[in-house]
Amino acid sequence: MRIAWLVWLGRHFAEFGYSQGLLRGAIGTLAVLVTALLLWFTLQRNRPLAVVLSGLVSALGIGWLAFH
Repeated sequence: MRIAWLVWLGRHFAEFGYSQGLLRGAIGTLAVLVTALLLWFTLQRNRPLAVVLSGLVSALGIGWLAFH
């Protein structure tokens, strides 16, 4: 599941910025949050690292969408 998700995200990397409309921006935001959630579940044994990296992925992903 995780690898399939990353492959899909890589294929559609440039298609979901906020400048391309509300629906595509919402889909992009959801994709960023699902990626952060998968990262959280992957690192759940080390909770502080999971929190920091998931927050970083969310912030960077949503920031990228805002300027894309």
